[in-house]
Amino acid sequence: MDGLDKLLKPKSITVIGASDSPNRAGNVVIRNLLSGSFHGPIMPVTPKYDAVAGVLAYPTIASLPRVPDLAIVCTNAHRNVDIVRQLGEKGVKVAIVLAAGMNSDFDGSGETEEARMYAVAKQHGMRLVGPNSMGLILPWLNLNASFSPIAANRGNIAFISQSAAVCTTILDWAKDKSIGFSTFLSLGTHAILTSPSYSTHFAATVKPRPFSYM
Repeated sequence: MDGLDKLLKPKSITVIGASDSPNRAGNVVIRNLLSGSFHGPIMPVTPKYDAVAGVLAYPTIASLPRVPDLAIVCTNAHRNVDIVRQLGEKGVKVAIVLAAGMNSDFDGSGETEEARMYAVAKQHGMRLVGPNSMGLILPWLNLNASFSPIAANRGNIAFISQSAAVCTTILDWAKDKSIGFSTFLSLGTHAILTSPSYSTHFAATVKPRPFSYM
């Protein structure tokens, strides 16, 4: 299974920076995953809690009992270079990074955190979505790995956008019109996965037609 299949057909998920604090991204993502009734393992990672939303949590990425297909990274921007490195060392091949603010030079090296994160991901053969992504919704897999307050109905439209604001607007409009999606993905500042990669994938599949990229 290549990186794109692990993104769009994940069988297991880890949420890095999972939280029991309401309104934190790591809490909203976990609760969306649970409310969507995703059938695979959901593995929260946080040293702060023994469990998140009633799901057993793991203190570190290294302590995960298996290598997840997909990681949702909910940690602060300044931590994400090291988080991606740890995910790569664990063998994770795909991660969605939610944090904004990675265009800063935190360590004074002249290189942004975003560029350093991409470089680390490439060293480990990882594919990234984000940073500044809202997440991923795959209605046919009962998967809502996003911090969107609005779920997506099942349908045949594959929708991809760089803008979280556009994603929220479209989800709200589609809900009102009873329009459904096969895939709903917020790219943010998309890095190692590009729009041609997605269009090639969707052109070869049956359910996601038509395809929309904004």
